Amino acid sequence: MSQGSQAKKDTGTPKVNWDDYLRAYYEKPQSTRTWSGFEVKEIYRPRDRPAENYDENVADAGQYPFTRGIHSNMFRGRFWTRREVVGIGSPADTHERAAYCFENGGTGLNTIADVTCEMGLDPDHPWARSEVGLTGVNISSIKDMETLVGDIPLDRVSWSVITASTAAAASMAQYVAVARNKGYDISGLRGSIQNDPIHFRYCGFRPACPLDLSIKLGSDVMEFCTKEMPKWYYTTVNMYDLREQGITAPQEVAFGFGIAMCYIDELIRRGLDIDEFAPRFTFYVSCHIDFFEEIAKIRAARRMWARLLKEKYGAKDPRSMQFRFAVHTAGCSLLPQQPLNNLVRISYEALAAVLGGVQSLHCCSYDEPMCLPTEKGHLQALRTQQIIAYETGVTNVADPLGGSYFVESLTDRVEQEALKIMREVEELGGMEECIRTEWLDRQFEREAVKRQEEMDQGEKLVVGVNIFDTEQETATPLGVQRVAEQSARQQIEDVIALKKSRNRHKLTEAIRRLRDDAVEGRNTLPAMIEATQAYATTSELLGTVRQVFGYPYDPMEIIESPF
Repeated sequence: MSQGSQAKKDTGTPKVNWDDYLRAYYEKPQSTRTWSGFEVKEIYRPRDRPAENYDENVADAGQYPFTRGIHSNMFRGRFWTRREVVGIGSPADTHERAAYCFENGGTGLNTIADVTCEMGLDPDHPWARSEVGLTGVNISSIKDMETLVGDIPLDRVSWSVITASTAAAASMAQYVAVARNKGYDISGLRGSIQNDPIHFRYCGFRPACPLDLSIKLGSDVMEFCTKEMPKWYYTTVNMYDLREQGITAPQEVAFGFGIAMCYIDELIRRGLDIDEFAPRFTFYVSCHIDFFEEIAKIRAARRMWARLLKEKYGAKDPRSMQFRFAVHTAGCSLLPQQPLNNLVRISYEALAAVLGGVQSLHCCSYDEPMCLPTEKGHLQALRTQQIIAYETGVTNVADPLGGSYFVESLTDRVEQEALKIMREVEELGGMEECIRTEWLDRQFEREAVKRQEEMDQGEKLVVGVNIFDTEQETATPLGVQRVAEQSARQQIEDVIALKKSRNRHKLTEAIRRLRDDAVEGRNTLPAMIEATQAYATTSELLGTVRQVFGYPYDPMEIIESPF
C-alpha cells in the first residue's frame, strides 16, 4: 500500500462497496401495496372506474355528497385553522406557550389536558402526584381554568379544548363557568371540545371511561351545547387515536363512524332532531404517511358521512351532511431514530391533509417521540403549515387531485372496504355491542401485531429503523422540553389549599344537586357548572356521577368520596 493510500485510510474516509452501490442504483419498490394493504396497479386509466353519474357520486366541492370538499371555494375562501396542540405543566405555563404560538402565526388555540385530568383525578391524588403536567395541562378547578384563559378574548378566539374522556364534561363546565364570570354570552362563543369518552377507553383510560357513563356524559355535553351554545362544536370524534393503535385507513373511518352513531342514537333518543344537532358534529382524523391513501380516505369519509346522515338518519339540512374534521399528523409515524427525518414525514402528512380539504390542522413536532414539544419544535410545526399555505400553491384550487384516475379509484376502494367493516359491525349488534363484547379490542390487537410483523419482516420499510439505520443518536438537535418540578408542586399545593378554603355548605349543596340530577337522568351540565362555581374539583364532579352509575368514586379505587 502506498503512503498516499495509507494517509487516505487514516483520515477515516469510508470505503465504497460498489456492489451495494449498483444494487441501490437499480433498486425499486419492494411492495406495491398501500399502507392499509391495498394492491395498486402500475397505471390507472378511465376504465379503472365504472361509468358514473358525476353529480351523484362525486359532484363539485360544496355540493352533496361533498366528496370534493364541504365548501365550494375551499381555501380560496379561507385557509384552514392553523392550531398547535399546547399543554405543558401548569395553566400558567400553557398560557405562555399558547401566546407564543399566536405570536408566531397560529390562528386557533388548542389546549390538551394531562393524564391525571383525563383520568378524572386531582393533582393531590396519590397516583397523580408524579404525573401532574407531564403530558398536558392540569386543570382541576375553576381557578385553573381562569389562569389558563388569562386575558384571551373568548368571544374572538376559537378555542379547541382537548379533553376527551368523561372529564370533558368537567372541562366544559369549567370553561362555561369562567366565561359567564367574565360576562360573556356563552351562546356567541366559538370553539370545540373533543368530548369523545367512548374512544378513550382504548387510550389507556378504561377505568375512567365505562361505556354507559361515556355515552351519558358525552351526550350531556352535546345536548347542552346544542341548546345553549349553538356556535360551539360539542364533540370531535377521535378517529386519530384509533388509528394510532395500528389499524388501517378503512378501519379508522368505519370504527370512527360506529362510535359517532352511538352518540347520534342517544341524542335522538333524548328527543333531538338530527338537523338540530348534526351540523356541529366534527371528527379528528389522522393523516398517516401513505400520501395518496390518506387523501382518498378523507374524500371517501366525506361521501360516506353525507350518505349516512341523509339515508340512515333522514337529515335534510345540507350542513348536517358535511363531514367536518380536524387533522393531527400521525404521531405513531414519528421515531426517535434520526429525529430530523420526522420533519419530512410531518410535511408530507400535512400536505395530504390540505389536499384532502382539512378545516383545522395540527402538525406534530419533530421531537414528540422524545418529549413534549419544545418551543422551537412548536415553531417549526407552525412554519410547516405556513409554507404549505403561502408558498406551495396547493390552496388555489378546490380538490386539485379530483379526477385523478388513481385517486378516484382509491377513494372508491377505501369506501368499499370501510362500508364492509361497518356492515360487519351492524351484523354483530352495533358498535356498543362490539365494545361490550371486546370485539373491537381484538381488532386493535390483531392489527397492532400485524403491523409489527410487517416491520420485522421488512414488508414495511421505515428509514432509520429497518433500512438506512445508523448509530443511535444520544441527543435531540434542538434540545428537549422539561416540565419544571415547581409547576407540579404548585398545582398540588394549590388544590390542597382550595379544598380547605371553600364554603363547605355551598359546595355540599351543589354536589347534592348534581347527584340528584344524575339519579333522575337529567342533563348534568347545569349542575356541574353550578358546582364548579362553588369550587368543586374535576374529581369531585366526576366521582359524584360515577357513584350514581355504580362505579367507584375514584377510578383508581384509592380514595373515598369526601361527601
